[in-house]
Amino acid sequence: MPSVDEVREALRSVEDPELHIGIIDLGLIYGIEVAGEANEDVNVSMTLTSPMCPIGPMFKASVESKVLSLEGVKSANVEITFTPPWDPRTMASDDAKVQLGIW
Repeated sequence: MPSVDEVREALRSVEDPELHIGIIDLGLIYGIEVAGEANEDVNVSMTLTSPMCPIGPMFKASVESKVLSLEGVKSANVEITFTPPWDPRTMASDDAKVQLGIW
């Protein structure tokens, strides 16, 4: 059964489809919860770079698929939220800021 850190590490390979930068580095993952009797249920709270993102449903499905691919996971629930609004200046990693041209 995966730990929160293992789920986070697996999500490092998921990239924002438009920016081609990992969602962990972008700061799009707000929370990960591993629950259930054997830690088989995973809940992910995340945001999108824009509330009007046309590929939001595809992006959400990609995150769900990655979580479900982890050994021992029986269910994956991904919740999209816009609170707080995503701000790359404060939420993205230093590497992502460089890629985005913020620095």
